[in-house]
Amino acid sequence: MSAAAAPTPAPGHSSTAGKPSEKAGAKPAQPSGKPAAAPPAGTRAAVATAGPVLAAVDGGSDGLPTTAGLQRELGPLLQDKALGTLTFAVADGATGQFLYGNGESTPATPASTTKLLTSLAALSLIPAETRIPTTVVAGANPGEIVLVGGGDPTVTNLPRDQVRIGGMPVDEDSAPASLADLAKQTAAALKAAGTTSVKLSFDTSIYSGPILHKENDSMNIAAVVPLMVDEGRINPLSTDEAPARVFDPVGQATDAFAALLGGQGITVQGKAAKGQAAPGAKQLGKILSPTVPRLVDRLLTTSDNTLAEAIARQVAIAAKQPVSFDGAVTAVTDALTKLGLPMTGVVLHDGSGLHTQNLIPPLVLAKVIGLASAPDHPELRPVLTGMPIAGFTGTLVSRFGASSGAQSAAGIVRAKTGSLSGINTLAGTVVDQDGRVLVFAMMTRTTAPADQARSAVDRIVAKIASCGCQ
Repeated sequence: MSAAAAPTPAPGHSSTAGKPSEKAGAKPAQPSGKPAAAPPAGTRAAVATAGPVLAAVDGGSDGLPTTAGLQRELGPLLQDKALGTLTFAVADGATGQFLYGNGESTPATPASTTKLLTSLAALSLIPAETRIPTTVVAGANPGEIVLVGGGDPTVTNLPRDQVRIGGMPVDEDSAPASLADLAKQTAAALKAAGTTSVKLSFDTSIYSGPILHKENDSMNIAAVVPLMVDEGRINPLSTDEAPARVFDPVGQATDAFAALLGGQGITVQGKAAKGQAAPGAKQLGKILSPTVPRLVDRLLTTSDNTLAEAIARQVAIAAKQPVSFDGAVTAVTDALTKLGLPMTGVVLHDGSGLHTQNLIPPLVLAKVIGLASAPDHPELRPVLTGMPIAGFTGTLVSRFGASSGAQSAAGIVRAKTGSLSGINTLAGTVVDQDGRVLVFAMMTRTTAPADQARSAVDRIVAKIASCGCQ
């Protein structure tokens, strides 16, 4: 299930802070442009080094920041006690050349930056035009129909004008599939056949294994099932970052579908029962999700845990692996290995990053972002465009503001956030004063309040943006 044995568990993601392995305020090791020392006990191996992201830059050729320049400019900010223990990597976005870091090859808890790996694997393996279907087919007997889940958690029961993603209205390409449209199609097909009363069953057999996240928090993620509406939210119009979820998303979806059929003049007899569509059964209705690149954009911008696990399972389907937590991890790991990413030392247990024993070194996160920007991989570009913009969109809308002292970088940083109890991570791109695009990954473990740790990280990134660091 994982690429290496996990070390001592990291702090959990509940509201009660876990016990970090380092005290807050401990003085970070002196950063350098050299690879870090061997990883701590309990970690089987550090990330293997390969490719152009190895040697630090000591000269100033081509306008690159230098190791010495970055040390000089970032040094005071790296001493902020709110950071606790910080490991990080900074590299040139154009070439992947490693510039500066500390513990850059040491696995650390990634939190939601795990979604970068899930997204990269999906974009590399699944054709860009792919859309996830939700269908209704005829049952085995007359008057029976089957609602078949294909794994799209974004199907909505809301009118189009009420749908929001990250608080913003959706455009045509990003609009989720409508359960009402599926009901209309199904009702029209049934009426054409002279049927106005049906028994409804549902088919969720495309997924296997446990449906609850191993460290399940129903406020952060719904049960992982292939049939749901509005990601299982109790109130789909809620703007809460952690909305309450129903216990049974499949039941919520089938009840909503039955009610919509009733509104179309089709009576549904009793409660929907579990069933399975017969091979070649006649299709009565079909709706499709936005394309996979659009779904990746959504899950990265809003750090959507439920959608991330759904996309990880689409990777498993494409790779012909079991469509489960374990199968998705295997499929994602294999896809990234084929892309040439160094996966030694990377430990994955999920696709969302909620699992506290996931491990990814900063250098790997930087390489993931660098690969997404490579000119020979345009299919991976949604990893870049999906990351929030500092101070403007998604999970960065309230960061890089005046209160953090990092407002100078607002609008010029795109990055994926990660947050668990005692863990704050940030990985993305920044344009420096000389117009050079740099990639970075910052990973902290601290007992300081989360807002203080995040502001400290933001100030480091803002300093990278404001200097040429020659």
